[in-house]
Amino acid sequence: MTLEDTKAARVEELARAKVNLALHITGQREDGYHMLDSLVVFPEIGDQISVEPAPDLSLQITGEFSAKIQDDPADNLVIKAANMLAEHLPSASGVQIELEKSLPVAAGIGGGSADAAATLRALTRSWGVSPSPTDLAKLALSLGADVPMCLEEKPARIRGIGEIIEPLTDLPSGAIVLVNPLIEVSTPAIFHTLEKKSNAPLPEMPEEFESMKALANWLKSCRNDLQKPAISQAPEISEVLDLLASQPDTLLARMSGSGATCFALVETLEAAQAIASHLQEAKGNWWIKAARV
Repeated sequence: MTLEDTKAARVEELARAKVNLALHITGQREDGYHMLDSLVVFPEIGDQISVEPAPDLSLQITGEFSAKIQDDPADNLVIKAANMLAEHLPSASGVQIELEKSLPVAAGIGGGSADAAATLRALTRSWGVSPSPTDLAKLALSLGADVPMCLEEKPARIRGIGEIIEPLTDLPSGAIVLVNPLIEVSTPAIFHTLEKKSNAPLPEMPEEFESMKALANWLKSCRNDLQKPAISQAPEISEVLDLLASQPDTLLARMSGSGATCFALVETLEAAQAIASHLQEAKGNWWIKAARV
């Protein structure tokens, strides 16, 4: 195989961050899984998955946050996703997978799940296979409750434990600022701290939102049920939320998932970039990004 052929065979997928604009915890099953009702979006920012043909299946981890997940690559969701998909495909062959880790770890934005989902998408392209959407969704769910929604990577209302995905095609375009004070939050610890597990679902959703401002106004009638217990574990989250809410162009400030990443919804990418630049000057040691959504 020539160098040109190798380059042509390289497959890349962006593992977009998953942001919970609202997250209501509505119950808990006997097996321990929590039931939820959530509105999720996937900004144009994430980790990068690259796949190239190789004699064996291997994983190389690079990027800003690679050191956080280097200890046991075999336990990485990327390798688990690749091995699981390979077991279902007789045509599977060796590949070298590179994960460029640009998203913070344990940050409430689905980094590991997004990586696993992007790996599934990249390998189906690399191996030239098209598993049925149902089979792929079942495989994704076996990797984790967030993986199916990350596989779709589209704005959606999510229910059940994450497997009921209702795509939303009429959400307005806008931008988002993501901020993490670079503290890791334990999701099990947050759920353990959550006082009430059976909360009301999302309120009735309008058929369409005329603007990002209209969406933000509706979201103000929603919540993230994990935000309060997360703040009790990591008070720095309050500082992040206060700073984001104080920016003139911020339409809504809230925490995503189990934290500690928080977001501000704004109308334009230019406004998001201005907020990110301003916060970076004040908090240069935080992870701060602006992106379209």
